[in-house]
Amino acid sequence: MADASPIPSIEKHPQHEEVIQQLPENWEMWPLHADSEKHGEPDIAALQHALIGNKKKSTLKFPKRLTVFISDPHADAEALEASLIASGVVRRTAPGLCNLKLTKTGKRCEVIIGGDCLDKGPSNLALLRSVKHLYRIDCKLSLLAGNHDLRLLMGLLSLKRDKDVGNQHFFVRMGKKVIPLFREVFDNYLRGTDWKKHVPNEETCRQLLFPNDEWFTEFPFHAAGFLTSEGIEREVRKMAAKTSSFEQHCRSEGLSLQKVYAAALKCEQLFLKKNGEFNWFFKKMKLVEKRGSFLFLHAGLDDAMCHLICKNGAKHANKAFHRNLLRRDLFSFYYSPLANTFRTKYRKADLPLTDRGVKLAHNAGIKVLVHGHVNRHHGQRIAVKNGLVHVEADITLDQNSRLKEGLRGIGVGATLIDRKQGIVGISGDYSHAKVFHPKHLYRMAAVAKASKSDALQTEGLAA
Repeated sequence: MADASPIPSIEKHPQHEEVIQQLPENWEMWPLHADSEKHGEPDIAALQHALIGNKKKSTLKFPKRLTVFISDPHADAEALEASLIASGVVRRTAPGLCNLKLTKTGKRCEVIIGGDCLDKGPSNLALLRSVKHLYRIDCKLSLLAGNHDLRLLMGLLSLKRDKDVGNQHFFVRMGKKVIPLFREVFDNYLRGTDWKKHVPNEETCRQLLFPNDEWFTEFPFHAAGFLTSEGIEREVRKMAAKTSSFEQHCRSEGLSLQKVYAAALKCEQLFLKKNGEFNWFFKKMKLVEKRGSFLFLHAGLDDAMCHLICKNGAKHANKAFHRNLLRRDLFSFYYSPLANTFRTKYRKADLPLTDRGVKLAHNAGIKVLVHGHVNRHHGQRIAVKNGLVHVEADITLDQNSRLKEGLRGIGVGATLIDRKQGIVGISGDYSHAKVFHPKHLYRMAAVAKASKSDALQTEGLAA
C-alpha cells in the first residue's frame, strides 16, 4: 500500500467548493468484519477464500491504468460531473454543466460509467449532454448498459414491431420512472409545434401502448422455458400493477396518452435515427468491460454468462450483446443471460449463479465484479455473493432518490481501482474514503482471529 493518500487531490477553486465540502478528508482500511450478519459486510475468511484461496499470496491483477467507476447517475448531470471532479478526472472551467476539462490524471485514467444514465433524476437530457461532452474532450470513457437504459430501448423498439405476446408489454413495462423523460422531450421538442398532426386519437394510442387483456393469460405459456416460475409470476404481477397505474402517472405529469405517444416517436428519432441528437448513446454502450481480474458491469453474472466469457472472452460478450439486440426478437433478448447481466439481483426470479459459474469466472481470470444496480446509502460495499467478490458501487447519486431516501447534499463519489492504492471507495455519504488491498486480508484475518480468541478467553473467565 502506497504511503500517499488514496484520496484524489482536487484543484482549490470556488467552482469546486461544494464538491470538496461533501467529500471525506481522511481514509481508512475498508470496514470488513468477521460478523457478516451484524455488519452487513462479508466474512473475512470468505473474502480471503474468494480472492486468495489456498495460495500464499493474492493473484489479483489490477487494471494497467487507474480506472474510475461511476454508476447509476440516473439523469443527474450535476452529480455525475461532481463525481468526476471528486475523482480528480476533470476540473470545471466555468459555472454550469458541460464546462469541464481533463486534468493530468484524467488524461491518464479510464472512466467507466456503469449504466442507468436514465430515469429518476432531474434531467435526462442534461445528463446525456454531459456524457457526450466527456467524449468531446477526449475522455477515455466506457459506457455500460443499465436496466433503465435498455428498458427505454425495448419500449421504443416495441412500437416499431408487430405486437405479439412477447413484446407488447415492453412500453408500459418502463413504468412511471420513464414518464419525466417523455415530459422533457415533449416540452423541449414538441410543445408549440403541430405535434398532433400524425398522432392517432387517445383510445388508439392506448391500444398501441398497452398490452391487451389476453397478454396476462398468454405470457406465462410464452415465457415457459425462458424464465423461472418465480420470474414469470413476478413479471405478470409487476405488469398488472404498471398497467393499472401507468396512465394515471402520465396524467399527473400533464401528459395525455397522445402526448406520450408523440414524445415516444420523438425519442425514437432522437435515439434511433441516424441523425438523432442521442444516436450515439446505445451505439456506444457495452455490456461488460474486463480489466485485469476485474469485470465491470451493471448488475451481475449467471452461469451461462460465465461460460460465454470463459470460452470466448468479454469482447465476444459485447459483440453478442449488440448483435442480439438488433437481430433477435425483444422477448428472447430481454429475458436472456445477456440481459440478466444488467438486470439480476440474484433473486430466485433471476438466472442463477452457482459454484459452477464462479469456477468458470475464475478460469476466465475474473476475481472481482464491480457493479451498480444495488444502491447504497453509506458508500460502496464489498460483498461475497455465491463465492464471487462483488464491489457494490451504486452510492445513490441522483437528487430525487436522495430526497426520497433522506440523504443530504448532492450525490458525489466514485470507485477507483488502482494497482498501487487498491480499491478506493469515495462517497459524500461516508465519513472516510474506504481503501481495500488484498494484502489487508492477512492483517484483518489476524485481527479477527485475535479478537475471537480474546472473546473465548473472556467467556471462559466468566464461566
